[in-house]
Amino acid sequence: MTDHTMRALVATGYGEPERLTIADLPVPRPGPGQIQVRTTVATINPPDLHAISGGFGDALRLEFPYVPGTEFAGTVTEAGPGVTAYRVGDEVFGSALPRPFAPILAAVPRPSLSTGALAEYLVCEADTHLIGLRPAGVPAEQAAALAIAGSTAQALLDVTALKPGESVLVIGATGAVGTTVLPLLAAAGARIIATAAREAGATLLRRLGAHEIIGHDPAGYPSGVDAVFNLALSAARLPDAARALRPGGRLVSIIYPEPTAEQAGRDDVDLHFVWDVAGVHGGMPRVAEAASAGELTAVIAGRYPLADGVRAVVDYARTHPLGKIVVTFPAPGTEATA
Repeated sequence: MTDHTMRALVATGYGEPERLTIADLPVPRPGPGQIQVRTTVATINPPDLHAISGGFGDALRLEFPYVPGTEFAGTVTEAGPGVTAYRVGDEVFGSALPRPFAPILAAVPRPSLSTGALAEYLVCEADTHLIGLRPAGVPAEQAAALAIAGSTAQALLDVTALKPGESVLVIGATGAVGTTVLPLLAAAGARIIATAAREAGATLLRRLGAHEIIGHDPAGYPSGVDAVFNLALSAARLPDAARALRPGGRLVSIIYPEPTAEQAGRDDVDLHFVWDVAGVHGGMPRVAEAASAGELTAVIAGRYPLADGVRAVVDYARTHPLGKIVVTFPAPGTEATA
């Protein structure tokens, strides 16, 4: 237990990531069914940018100061009343959206929420499939980076049920989910066509198992593929993705909102939306097992200490990194350095 202040990455109002700051905040304390975690590593994801910019509109109203951050790995430092699954000293990891997201998760039976992962301490719900014990053989950096990308990659394969030899177009392949799912597709025997804008991205995707690299121009998309993973396109551009499919093919999107036949411009393909906020595809226990077995690996694009947290978010937003950007936290009793 701790009762002092902590350092955190903070939004003081809606705006661009350059407006974020590092500030001192009170350390959050766990209530019934919650655990307090000393953060070792946290990551940055698209909802962080969308939230601080006001992009969710009336569906998500923030109170400031607001601490972003969903994925993390760290050490349990206090367990609230009623918690039996974790003890002080346990190494944990997972995915927990900041608490203002609660209205968006109203239909989820046991939503995974926290006080924000981009802080030295966080408090999250203990009884959720999206929090789990970190295996000793999985580094904290990998665990944090795989919480969302790893579980999403597994869900994509579950939903698509690809057979060996089937073809899949991965749009947005150089991001965190894309670089995590490509090795799974290769292991499943799929023929992988992946998009990349830069030669560095193309080189990485080939190393991860892609058979063909194409640019982002929809005119260059193939036709007649069995499945399309949309990891990047907005609803307005779904017809570009859908045109690549054969009749009866599968379009699987991770981009909100859930795709419809009207948006896709086709009623002869199967449409799926993957946003596993309930952990129905196995959650962190499944991610931990696959990561321990070497089946899941995250590509780390950049590492930043908390002192450089603002720059980490700005770089994530402006440079389109190849893989995951992680933020590391100083050990207790030490100071982060720039």
